[in-house]
Amino acid sequence: MASLVIELPAWVDEVVSSSGPTPDDEARMALTVRLSEENVARGGGPFGATVFFEERLLAAGVNLVLTSGLSIAHAEIIALMRAQAALGRAALARPSLTLFASTEPCCQCFGALIWAGVRRLVCAATTADAEAVGFDEGPKPEAWVTVLERRGIPVQRELLRSQAQRVLRSYVERGGVIYGKA
Repeated sequence: MASLVIELPAWVDEVVSSSGPTPDDEARMALTVRLSEENVARGGGPFGATVFFEERLLAAGVNLVLTSGLSIAHAEIIALMRAQAALGRAALARPSLTLFASTEPCCQCFGALIWAGVRRLVCAATTADAEAVGFDEGPKPEAWVTVLERRGIPVQRELLRSQAQRVLRSYVERGGVIYGKA
């Protein structure tokens, strides 16, 4: 059987370990946005994600689409895969996972978070912010927040939005590749 390996750069865990305490949502989002910013500085896409199990940071991820050559290697997917590996199982049993995302989920990440045990979603930049710089976020339900909330997944939006918007703009200003266009 062939294996598939997606390598997360060591600097991700270094940033996490040097970030200090994350006692509240604002500190957790600040770490998430910092990961997206650092990823841009290192030639990656402008997206970061973290997963908390109750109050404990369980996993962090950054967008690895360009470095891995895999269209599914979004920050949220990477963070959720790492969280499931840390838990030692697929998180379908719905533990108390909170996903922090530097930008609202695209259609792929929207679907994934539903099945990954996420019980709460916190986002910084909006879908419109990502699309304003050229990304295609795909066909997700117009009332996607309501869809998640009906499934018992509350959504908090626009926490540290201006910081996340700056990362998106910085990515484009640096000549970052806009991928995922239909």
